[in-house]
Amino acid sequence: MNLFKRIQDPGALALPVGILTLIVLMIVPVPAIVLDLSFTLNIALSVAVLMAAMNADKPLDFSSFPSVLLFATLLRLALNVASTRVVLVHGHEGGEAAGKVIEAFGAFLIGGNFAVGIFVFLILVIINLVVVTKGAGRVSEVSARFTLDALPGKQMAIDADLAAGLLTADEAKARRREVATEADFYGSMDGSSKFVKGDAIAALLILGVNIIAGFCLGMISHEMSAGDAAQTYITLAIGDALVAQVPSLLLSIAAAVIVTRVADTRDLAGQIGGQFASPETWLPVGVVLGAIGLIPAMPQTIFLPAAGLALWLWHALRKRAARAALPAEVVPEPVDPARIELEDVSDHTLVTIELGYGLVQLVDARHGSPLVSRVTGVRKQLSQAFGFIVPQFRVRDALDMAPHDYRIVLGGVTLGGSSVRADRVLAIDAGEARKNHTLKGEETQDPSFGCPALWIDPAARDHAIAEGFLTVDAGTVIATHLNQLLAERPQDLLGPDEVRMLIDALKDHAGSLIETITPQPLSLAALTRLLRNLLEDGIPIAHPLPILASLSRAVQQTVEHDRLVELVRADLGALIVGRVCPPNMRLPVVTLDAGLESAIVSGMMDPVTGQPVIEPDLAATIGQRIAELSDSRGAQAIPLALVVQPRARRALAQLLRLRAPSCLVLSIAELPPTQPIEVIDVVGAPRAPAPGLPGPDGAGASSPESLAA
Repeated sequence: MNLFKRIQDPGALALPVGILTLIVLMIVPVPAIVLDLSFTLNIALSVAVLMAAMNADKPLDFSSFPSVLLFATLLRLALNVASTRVVLVHGHEGGEAAGKVIEAFGAFLIGGNFAVGIFVFLILVIINLVVVTKGAGRVSEVSARFTLDALPGKQMAIDADLAAGLLTADEAKARRREVATEADFYGSMDGSSKFVKGDAIAALLILGVNIIAGFCLGMISHEMSAGDAAQTYITLAIGDALVAQVPSLLLSIAAAVIVTRVADTRDLAGQIGGQFASPETWLPVGVVLGAIGLIPAMPQTIFLPAAGLALWLWHALRKRAARAALPAEVVPEPVDPARIELEDVSDHTLVTIELGYGLVQLVDARHGSPLVSRVTGVRKQLSQAFGFIVPQFRVRDALDMAPHDYRIVLGGVTLGGSSVRADRVLAIDAGEARKNHTLKGEETQDPSFGCPALWIDPAARDHAIAEGFLTVDAGTVIATHLNQLLAERPQDLLGPDEVRMLIDALKDHAGSLIETITPQPLSLAALTRLLRNLLEDGIPIAHPLPILASLSRAVQQTVEHDRLVELVRADLGALIVGRVCPPNMRLPVVTLDAGLESAIVSGMMDPVTGQPVIEPDLAATIGQRIAELSDSRGAQAIPLALVVQPRARRALAQLLRLRAPSCLVLSIAELPPTQPIEVIDVVGAPRAPAPGLPGPDGAGASSPESLAA
């Protein structure tokens, strides 16, 4: 069945038929026309092999070369046998008896002088045997040895990549097949180089046999004179040898090209051309040729034009390199009006600053882009304060806004905005301006702090400073407002991507600590939620190692979110208090009446969060009282701290975040034992006894002396 399939496939029969043809050429006498066709085919095959070797990107792209070299050598030897038979049998009849190809090589290429032909042939054999073949054989031998020595290491590298998951089973199998093919190829090339060497030696022996046998046959069998026999038979023998030696030299060059190739993405011509395309290569060539051409004894008509050609190549290559260094001109693709991209309908930026068309000059590069540089500074400042890299801001124009308006948007929600004058300066009265000042301008308010201000001409800035005003430009007004709005919302800027970046940066310094937290027992989402809660409570993560260390200890007890937050806050009590009160000063403390606190803890609960819900009237009373206490202390005093039971802390923190944002809400477990305190008031107490702090169970109160360190 397999034989039947091979007979049906013409390609499968080509090789057996070719081998049979070689045997026929060696044994059966063939006419001269068949020899001419065979010699032509031999030359064409040699040129094709050489071109295939030069165009291969790497040696393995022509892995069949050893077998091709064997069959080409057999073809040439078979033609030597056939041509020798024709020359010795019909040589006395004239040059045409051996075929047109042999006659042309014997008469035209060597001018009919067989002595010249012998020397030309010997030179070709020396080039082929001593230079090309010997060098290619040495390279093949060394390459085969190095390839076989490196084979175990390559196999182990493939197994290691497969075990590490860097390769699939199919990729590993393909890599092993490639390594095995490479070893077989270089081993075959080492043996194939002996074919070329043996072919060159055989050509010398065949030439000697043809010369001696033809000379003897001409004088003995055909009664020719010595001169005629030598002229006829030696000329034909030299033509026969040359017509076989030229393809042999081409195949030797092809073998040398294959074994000396270095793997590259280009063919040999592209590889050599690319490496000779440097302009620095041709400038010295032109200078040296020009210097030689200026010597009086040298032929100036040859050297000077050659120097000019080298200098022209240097100039042309330098211009091409300069053009390649320029950025490529991007041709915009034609816009399809019916095509809608996701970017056209969705804003992927978290923070966006929208400007009216009258403020576009603030981001114009021709005016120095003042707003862009200030916004970048705000982002850097916030990142340093929060402890994570704040996502990039986007500045864009909004045609639906008034010309001089701007607004700051966070996640699609407008946080704030105002109107500014891009061509004017804002003079702000921060409380130090003279009452009877003479500064004139458009009255307004500072959008960040609500201070009275004036939009004045830039030329009046020195006057405003002399009157006690603080002067800022429009870009600084927007940047300051942006900083104020975002500084209050660090938790809204922290997402999983920022947490992942923070964790990856800490792995180099505290890899084992990170492994105790994430990805187990806390996922990236759970860790992000917890860090957002800490930021919302006013705890920055600029120093993440203490926070993560506390979290590592807390996850040994529980992974429930609310409980984790309380455990971490209790562990970070010294950090929380230290941000508002130095350790050598007393912390001003406010507490709640025991009955009031018990009513909050045992009152209504939020069914979703399980946290206490404070009644509106009670919340107003508590918020108003603590706000009055905070305001009475002044801006330079240490902020108040409300100390309550752990279960009431979150509800009261949310209440005071709006009514008394400067007040620090702590649970009794978060107050450091060594922190000195001063009890200022007990909110909700029916009388004014010595105030004290509640215990963790809400019962009883201790004296200030027992609480102060």
